[in-house]
Parts: sequence; structure tokens; C-alpha cells
Amino acid sequence: MRFRLQARALAATLTAALVLWGCAAPRQPPAGNADAPIRLLAQAHIVAGTEALGTPWGGISGIDYDAQSGQFWLISDDRSAHAPARIYTARWSPAGQPTQPPHITGVFTLLTEQGQPFPSPRQRAGSPAEVPDAEAIRWHAGRQRLWWASEGDPARGGIPRVHESQPTGQWARDIPLLQAFTPAFQPQRTGPRSNASLEGLALSDDGCTAWLAMEMAWVQDGPRPTVQAAGGPVRITALDVGTGQALQQHAYTPDAVPRARRLPWGPEVNGVSEILADGPHHLLVLERDYSAGAGFGARLYRADLRSGSDTLALPALQPGNHTPLQKTLLLDFAALGLATVDNLEGMTWAAPLPSGERVLVLVSDDNFNAAQSTQWLALAYPPAQATADAPGEACAARPHAAPPSRGAPA
Repeated sequence: MRFRLQARALAATLTAALVLWGCAAPRQPPAGNADAPIRLLAQAHIVAGTEALGTPWGGISGIDYDAQSGQFWLISDDRSAHAPARIYTARWSPAGQPTQPPHITGVFTLLTEQGQPFPSPRQRAGSPAEVPDAEAIRWHAGRQRLWWASEGDPARGGIPRVHESQPTGQWARDIPLLQAFTPAFQPQRTGPRSNASLEGLALSDDGCTAWLAMEMAWVQDGPRPTVQAAGGPVRITALDVGTGQALQQHAYTPDAVPRARRLPWGPEVNGVSEILADGPHHLLVLERDYSAGAGFGARLYRADLRSGSDTLALPALQPGNHTPLQKTLLLDFAALGLATVDNLEGMTWAAPLPSGERVLVLVSDDNFNAAQSTQWLALAYPPAQATADAPGEACAARPHAAPPSRGAPA
């Protein structure tokens, strides 16, 4: 989600640290969280407005890590407004240099199937060319390809899309999505809400499955969340990486908005901003909230994929017709002792520590707003449990679900 915010609405939550490349050493969690399994390793910032390899840095909405090369992949949600839609590579050693910002090593323009940069949102409405709003990126090591997700641009007829690209940004293929992912307008009665659509993307450890997460509920599935109540359930859909076929789908219920706004106007929102595989049966789910004047917040949950019913064939999610995923709170980022929590949107595993702990890296989207920054966080996370399948070995053998009738959910 792109937040169009006034700088004064953030003033109460941002500090002078946001105008620095580095920052003070990360604070340790409060004493009450001394036994928490997740701990803060590093924090760094890149100031909004920084130039990176001839492009305006900002809008970073997704991150992934390539263990073979040791580099991070990042994607900007710039709709080709500041510069052509693009991806970056970077290197960062959070354990060795916990306050030093990452080194940006490469930038690549994302290209359409026709081999052209994606057009600016200033193109006329109704143009057939897609205006992207990139929100997530994953590196598929087995295919040596990048998967990236776009919310689309409903004002210009854009719809949620998933693309596969070469590491250089060249188009490789588009992943077909069910018709249900296309909003029904005039007036909208079904499908994803504008600017609250395809936000999270995860690849299974074996590389066979891609999981797609909506930020908020589809229109027919329930309302937006409020301070008083959680909104409707969010759909998380599994796709076969090889064919793009939808395999299954689950419902996940984000929290109510945790804090009321401190201004008489402005948004109060909470939703899913990213997902990440944590073994074969769980997803880490990042919930990100914003309330005008109160600033941003985030919480990390672990969702059990074995706990929920399959909602793929349900046209609408209603109480009693499905079982949502069970989720467990792992971390409220407010407990890390940070001076501020920014607009966290990207999440990936990085190289593990010598202790065996995994490293979870998160980045924020600065909205190209001078009052924000790209916040980089590294967390120490418990070691992974051993799994039976080596990457990719189970893909060919597993059964594929039959396509739901009528292209459901529609």
C-alpha cells in the first residue's frame, strides 16, 4: 500500500535520525522481553531523496536474499513516476556492521513483454499499457528468475498481476491469476480493494509453491478494519510455480487497527504487508498499521497452513463457511526499543548466524517522503527445523488440485 501522507502527520513519530545514513546502536529489548526468541541485531537507514546509481532511491516495498551470491534483491513501488519501474541489488552485513547502511550495487529497469520500460501513470486513462505498483519480490534460485507482484492501478484499469523476470529486469512470463483477482467496478461489488490488493509474496522452501497475500479483505468478504473491530478476512492463495495454477487458498484475519489517530483527519489502517515461508507448514505474516498522527506500527505473526479450510471455491467469505488460519503473535515491533517503526513492507531471510539462528531482514517504504527513510532491520530468529524434502524434489510428484468450477472464486 502506498500512503499519501502529509509530513506533519508523521512528525510525532519521526526523529532526526531519519536524515542520517547511519544511526545510533540498536537498543536492546526491554527487560520484560529478555527471554523473547527474537532479538534485534541491527538497524540502519537510507534517507529519502538519496540518489542510487543515477536513480532516485525510495519506495522500497519488497526484499529477498540470494544465498548463492550473498546479495539482496529489492523492488521499488515507483510507478515510473520518478524513474522507470525498477529493481535494485544490495549488500549488507547486519551482524558485522549493525549500524552501517547497505551498499547498493545494481539497478535494473523492469521491462514489459514488448521489451519496453513500464509507462508512467501520466499516460491517459484507458491505455492498454500496464502501470505497475510493485509490492513484493522473490528470487527463485532454481529457475534463476525473479517473481514480483503488482497491486495494479485501478484508476487506469490496472489489475493485480504477478510477473516473472530475468535478473536483468527483462520480461520472462506473466503468471495467470483467477478472474476473481480482477475488481468488478461501477460500483465495485467484488474483488480486491484499490490500494489494498496484492501485497505479499512468498515462495515455499522447495521452490514449488508461490503464496500470494492480499493486504485487506476483498469487497465481498468484509469491511476494512477499524479501531473497534478487525476487518474481513484476507485471502492467501497458493500457486504452482511451474504452471501458475491456483492450488489452494486460506483466509487470514488481521487485527483491528491498534491505535486511534491523533489528528481529526487522516487514515486508520491495518493490513498484511508481507508474508514469508517458515518451513513447509507455516507462513510469517507481517501486519503493518498506520494512524494519522500516531505513526506506523507492525507485528509479526506465524500462521499455521494446516489449520484453515480451503476457501478457493468460495465466492464470498462469510462467518460459518470457512475456518481461518490460526496465527501466533511472535513480535510487536514496539517492544524492540526502536526510536521509531517506519512503514515496514519487505521481509526476507538472510545468511544465518554462527549460532544457527536465522537472520530476518525487514525494510520500509519511505513513500518518497522527506519525513521518512528506508529503515533496515535485522532480527535474530530461532534456527530452522529440518525438513524432509530437498528444494524442488517434491514438485513433480505432488498432485495438482483441479481448477475450481466457474473460475471461482469469482
